[in-house]
Amino acid sequence: MMSLADFYNGKRVFVTGHTGFKGSWLCSWLKLMGSEVCGYALEPNTDPSLFRILELETRVKSVIADIRDHEKLDAVISEFDPEIVFHLAAQPLVRRSYKEPKLTFETNVLGTVNLLEAARSLESIRSFVNITTDKCYENREWVWGYRETDAMGGHDPYSSSKGCSELVTSCYRASFFQNTDIALASARSGNVIGGGDWAEDRLIPDIVRSLVTDKELIIRNPKAVRPWQHVLEPLSGYLLLGRFLYEKGQQYAEPWNLGPHEIDSLCVEDVLRKFIEIWGKGSYKIESEGNPPETTLLRLDVSKALQKLGWRPQMTSEEAIGRTIEWYKQFYADQEAAKSLLEKQIREYEEKLGEAGA
Repeated sequence: MMSLADFYNGKRVFVTGHTGFKGSWLCSWLKLMGSEVCGYALEPNTDPSLFRILELETRVKSVIADIRDHEKLDAVISEFDPEIVFHLAAQPLVRRSYKEPKLTFETNVLGTVNLLEAARSLESIRSFVNITTDKCYENREWVWGYRETDAMGGHDPYSSSKGCSELVTSCYRASFFQNTDIALASARSGNVIGGGDWAEDRLIPDIVRSLVTDKELIIRNPKAVRPWQHVLEPLSGYLLLGRFLYEKGQQYAEPWNLGPHEIDSLCVEDVLRKFIEIWGKGSYKIESEGNPPETTLLRLDVSKALQKLGWRPQMTSEEAIGRTIEWYKQFYADQEAAKSLLEKQIREYEEKLGEAGA
């Protein structure tokens, strides 16, 4: 069976949100496979920034612009004329969404509309994957995982905006792409971890900052259960889905869950303890007062991806945490070596996929 690398070699791939954490990993993987990549996103909003560390501005065609600027977006994507689109650009932080709800909805909903509108006029596009989140579901605090057929919702502006993005995707698929060569799907992944994330109000970056500064970490919701997974896990699903949409068309133009095995859906405190154990130091305390409300229990049912895509998680939660720690420790010891380590981790993951027949 053709490997992902064989398929993506030479393909023109448009990636929104390429300056972010997941976008940087995705662009690095695509370049290793020989893709021609054009990225469209705002400047990196963290310092350090994985995008800058990897010097991706010199390795891909990088356009710094706002997804809300439909005229600029239309001009850039039309000029690049891609075959495959991965839409990752978003305002991705729950706590920021409470502070800036208008910005969050404009970016996550109108930004999706702008990209879909631009894609409608291009004959080159064969596959389009809109990356949303596990938080797009109407959370009922169920003990079982959410399925792709469950209702969209979201109690906070971020989650709600991603539910809206899913509804927009469904609308465009039915109204405009049904009888075209563009196969449109969405992908809902879990809480992604991995080297190079320095975002605010995310567990792993917060842990790392506390460890490198020898400060006690404050956590707000220790019993919250989330589907944790290494960044390469959902990325492999996005890439596989992009390929199937390209090769098989509308039969894969659906929403897809890409989460870990149920046993790897851990609570925040379990992840934190495991991180401290593997790193070899660290301390924390719990302060739940004064924080915006958050859901407690969130799991994904990935049966559909297992059966129809042939996709499956390759790492346990402990392996994911271990690889994440490996990268951060390397970065703080030797930044140049951290670039090579990221590529090494991608190559090792490709070997796992090859052994699994993916």
